[in-house]
Amino acid sequence: MKTRRQFLQHLGVSAAAAPFLTGLPSLRAAGAKQRLIIMFSPNGTVPWEFWPDAPEKGQPASDKLTFKRILKPLEPWRERTLMLNGISNRVGGDGDRHMRGMSCLLTGTELLPGNIQGGSDTPAGWASGISIDQELKRFLQSRDETRTRFGSLEFGVAVPNRADPWTRMSYLGANQPVAPIDDPAQMLAKVYGRMKDKENVASILDTVQSDLQRAAKRLPEADRTLLDQHLTLVRDLETRLTRNEAESELSHPVPDIDPDIELVNDNTPQISRMQIDLLVNAMANDMTRVATLQFMRSVGQARMNWLGIEEGHHGLSHDPDNNKDSVEKLTKINEWFAGELAYLTRRLAETPEPGADGSMLDHTLIVWLNELGKGNSHTLDNLPFVLIGGKSHGFRMDRCLQLPEKTTHNRLWLTVAQAMGHDLKTFGTANLCEGGALNLT
Repeated sequence: MKTRRQFLQHLGVSAAAAPFLTGLPSLRAAGAKQRLIIMFSPNGTVPWEFWPDAPEKGQPASDKLTFKRILKPLEPWRERTLMLNGISNRVGGDGDRHMRGMSCLLTGTELLPGNIQGGSDTPAGWASGISIDQELKRFLQSRDETRTRFGSLEFGVAVPNRADPWTRMSYLGANQPVAPIDDPAQMLAKVYGRMKDKENVASILDTVQSDLQRAAKRLPEADRTLLDQHLTLVRDLETRLTRNEAESELSHPVPDIDPDIELVNDNTPQISRMQIDLLVNAMANDMTRVATLQFMRSVGQARMNWLGIEEGHHGLSHDPDNNKDSVEKLTKINEWFAGELAYLTRRLAETPEPGADGSMLDHTLIVWLNELGKGNSHTLDNLPFVLIGGKSHGFRMDRCLQLPEKTTHNRLWLTVAQAMGHDLKTFGTANLCEGGALNLT
């Protein structure tokens, strides 16, 4: 088997062209791929607009999933969706529930002692263990047949420029948080280019165009088609980034405001779509098989002007259930997150699986989650977990599975890991893994 350097020499191209070529199906080992995308949105959900209605007393439960208002954007993929009712984050220890909800969400283990004070609970520090995405990255990168260029990619959308347990869910290990990249230009540079600044973004393709044209002549037709699709998407992203930069220069300066209020750029919907396009493209090019997509942060006060909502998200989530105006706005916010999930799902579903039958969705499991079950109660019980795809992972979809009350989320991560060939027996805090992996088949 040729090394990457030998492969590039064989095609007569520079190292700068490698990101566009080394993931093509004819140049990778054969075999079905399995991918994982974890998408996070904050501050709890509106349970009665999220969970399906329970059957009336004496009536049999339906074996088909029905969607309430929040999940309506996912209707085209209802048969590919699995909702898990009853999962709880039972990690104890220091830190408030938002902190433990966020930094223990993917790690399943306690926060370290620290001096970060939140709410009325004890102060805490970072998580004390590796997160499931990074654990799976480590496992997949340990094998030649599943190793990719990056192992994992961490995407952010409107994540504030600060570092604390409310902003980080991925961890390389104890006390090692991983910061998401929430600037599409920076992510584009990481994935495809060697830019020094945003002004050079349009040069990525220009510098490798001749190499790629020469290499394409020696590729199978299917690879040439896939390469063309990648190039088209990257050029489109460059154009959109350049346009966004120009529009930003025309905007009014940000006025002085309360420093506790977060500003979320009105371009956030466009940035979200660019990040999702980059994520799907990176996976189609087999640069990674594990990714996270983090929207904002726990306790975030994002003001979603594009939805006509001027209040901060976290403040709204604290309002009582009888405040109909706040409930309506919270429902709209969660509908918007579901719409972004629907866009991600559609992009995967419409992209043929490189080198195999079916679509990329057939080989990808998406997990949408939240750090709280409900904002104004700060509950860590009955967290809103939604799984989409999962065909190659062996899960049975098109249902809302009622699990025993307070089933630990550690057991779900065991299930996901084992479905991807990583035979973990415990993950995170060992005593929270009692009962082992869940039966989702």
